[in-house]
Amino acid sequence: MSIAIFDLDNTLLGGDSDTLWGEFIAEQGIVDSAFYAAENQRFYEDYQAGKLDIYEFLNFSLKPLSEHDIDSLNRLHQQFMAEKIAPIMLPAAAQLLRDHRAQGHLLMIITATNHFVTNPIAEALGVDVLLATDPEMVDGRYTGKVAGTPCFQEGKVTRLQQWLKENDHELTESWFYSDSRNDLPLLEIVSHPIAVDPDPTLAQHAEMLGWPLITLRQGKQSQPFNPEA
Repeated sequence: MSIAIFDLDNTLLGGDSDTLWGEFIAEQGIVDSAFYAAENQRFYEDYQAGKLDIYEFLNFSLKPLSEHDIDSLNRLHQQFMAEKIAPIMLPAAAQLLRDHRAQGHLLMIITATNHFVTNPIAEALGVDVLLATDPEMVDGRYTGKVAGTPCFQEGKVTRLQQWLKENDHELTESWFYSDSRNDLPLLEIVSHPIAVDPDPTLAQHAEMLGWPLITLRQGKQSQPFNPEA
């Protein structure tokens, strides 16, 4: 089966769900607002520059999950979806997913943002498979640590290859849509790499290699999906 793979933040969404979750829990008084905002911004800038220390970031971002029971976290997430995620859902992204679905392609999101934050978003988008960074859970509570390989940079390739082996799939006919230079390792192994509203480094790389560049943002012309491209 052909596989259409999508980054989530700033690709299918018109914003970054990890950053927005940090803003949300600060607004709810769950974390110190000033400290969390400053650290969140520092990590986001490191991510954009391609120099994020993923383990340092995960120690920071997963800690609040360990301080609350799962029922309380799920209630918070419902509010988060309504207040922060619904406004950045992109109609053109929904149409792109429908176009791939109509071609019979398996839909997958692969994201560095943790599974707790992203799973309800993936369900709302109607994708088949979510590969995300997994927070460790023991006895029904998050520990604040990461489980397994973070789904970031080369880690996305590792996680995808594990999934392909376990599910007897190949990348013979595959698409990957991303906005970020951090996803170059995965973009380089699919048969159809596509840059979506890319950062400058990815845009330059895509132009050099002749990869399609598209936008899914409101107010800009969006290139329709072409399964033969």
